[in-house]
Amino acid sequence: MDMGIYPYFRMICSDQDCEVLMNERKVLMFGSNSYLGLTNHPKIIEAGIAALRKYGSGCAGSPFLNGTLDIHIELEEKLASFVGKEKAIVYSTGFHANIGVIPTIVGRGDHLILDELNHASIIEGRRISYAKNYKFKHNDMASLEGILKKIPYDEVKLIVVDGVFSMEGDISNLPEITKLARKYNADVYVDEAHSLGVFGKGGTGICNHFGITEDVDLIMGTFSKSLAAIGGFIATDKETINYLRHTSRPYIFSASISPSATASVIAALDVIKEEPERIDHLWDITNYSLNAFRTNGFEIGPTQSPIIPLYIRDTEKTFLITKEIYDAGIFVNPVIPPACSPDATLIRFSLMATHTHSQVDIAIDKLTKVFKKYGVIQ
Repeated sequence: MDMGIYPYFRMICSDQDCEVLMNERKVLMFGSNSYLGLTNHPKIIEAGIAALRKYGSGCAGSPFLNGTLDIHIELEEKLASFVGKEKAIVYSTGFHANIGVIPTIVGRGDHLILDELNHASIIEGRRISYAKNYKFKHNDMASLEGILKKIPYDEVKLIVVDGVFSMEGDISNLPEITKLARKYNADVYVDEAHSLGVFGKGGTGICNHFGITEDVDLIMGTFSKSLAAIGGFIATDKETINYLRHTSRPYIFSASISPSATASVIAALDVIKEEPERIDHLWDITNYSLNAFRTNGFEIGPTQSPIIPLYIRDTEKTFLITKEIYDAGIFVNPVIPPACSPDATLIRFSLMATHTHSQVDIAIDKLTKVFKKYGVIQ
């Protein structure tokens, strides 16, 4: 902080669009998770306002008691249908969903198996659970199978993975994971936080993208990315949902998400169906950007999504480059330990459906100059 390169908690004074107002100047935003650019969509804003007027600003209680509104039920039904499951349950955040579901369904005597690069909320769910836990090497199916082989066939096993990994942008090998799960009698839990609205038919997610929705037992998602609000959910069979409603402590003892957030997500699901061109443009701008970064010599790894890691592999340089590119009018996110290993620091460049080719060109040109200055690329 004393060096003037502290990159966090910067204040934004505008809506979350591809261009934002920070410190009274306009900055191009390439650090947002609003993949479909819906946070300022008129229909979604109006739905939130209407719910605020009808239901007030909050529910003043948990869903278990006085906090269940008719629109909460409507949203859960829409979410279950959207991802292709029987039922869904809504949590106050995506983080709450993972820490509320994982330790509730696997406990003492059970086995929890995670990809080593899973999101922090999954790791926290692992810490709370009494299940014996294991980590397999990132997207390494031999490593996963080696773990499964050692666990008795009839004992409860849950494999938990991100659909799209939030820092690296690559996608989980779900076809092979589900095959191994069937072979070794395990269940599969997929965190779709960064894949809903991006992958699958109509943005229905990575499980739909691979055609393995029926082979995945639990699908988790958040509202804070493509769905333009705040909250999280889990979708699965009706018996499991009923069990979670009565035993998941973060669900029972947390207040319900606000009426305005609930209505906004319902509207966002409608907009995704009504405006499929958003997803088309997101993929157009993603493929354009991936090609441009590779052409300019950036190391971006195996990303296959709108999340593009620009590897620097040096913590100090990561901070310095972030500062210089911010001063040049581009907002990106630095990723340093503990979010990654010390030799894998990077800048996370993420795209929205509202970005233009011209904005991408400006950002890549400025990033190229700064990366060359610090000797990261030639």
